[in-house]
Amino acid sequence: MTQLDHPMARAQSATRRRFVLGACASAAALAFTSAGFGFPTFFTRAFADTPPAGIDGFLLLSRKLTGRTTFDPALAQRVYDALSKSDSEFVGNVSALNVWLAAHGGVPSDTVTQALKADTPKLAGTVTAIMRAWYLGLVGDAPRVSVVAYERALMFDPVNDVLTIPSYCRDVPFYWAQKPPGAA
Repeated sequence: MTQLDHPMARAQSATRRRFVLGACASAAALAFTSAGFGFPTFFTRAFADTPPAGIDGFLLLSRKLTGRTTFDPALAQRVYDALSKSDSEFVGNVSALNVWLAAHGGVPSDTVTQALKADTPKLAGTVTAIMRAWYLGLVGDAPRVSVVAYERALMFDPVNDVLTIPSYCRDVPFYWAQKPPGAA
C-alpha cells in the first residue's frame, strides 16, 4: 500500500483539492468584481440607492436644497456640527429627507417645506433649519442662537459683486429700524 492509497491520505488530498479550487474560484470572482462583472454588482446596485449618512448625507441634502454644487468644507463641518448639536434627531432627519427627496424627484426647498408641513412637520423644520444655517449663518432659536457663518453666509452671494459685506456692526441690532433723531 502506497502513501496515496491510504484512506487518510485520500481524504487530505480531497480537502486540499477543494481548498485550492475554492481559492482559485475566489481569485476569479475577485478579478471579475474588480472589472465590474459578476454577482457583487448586484450588491453594489442594491445599495446604490441608499443615501450616504453623516456629513456626506448632509452635503447631499444641502446641494439639493440650495442648488449649489460645492460648499466650503470647514464651513460645512461647522454647520453640520451646530445643527447636530441643536437637534438630537437631526442626523436621522437628514437621512429621511434624502430618502424623501429621492422618492419625490428633488424639488426646490420652499416647495419641499410646504409639502412636508402637512405630513411630517419635523422634517419641514429640519429643511428650514438647514436653509437658515446656510443662508443666514444662524443655528438654533432664541435665546440660544449660534452664529456659524457671517461673511460666508449664502445670503451675500447674489449681491457680492456690488455689496461690500460689513464685517462689523455699525450700531445696536436693528438700528436701521429706529427713527432718526429729530424725526417726528
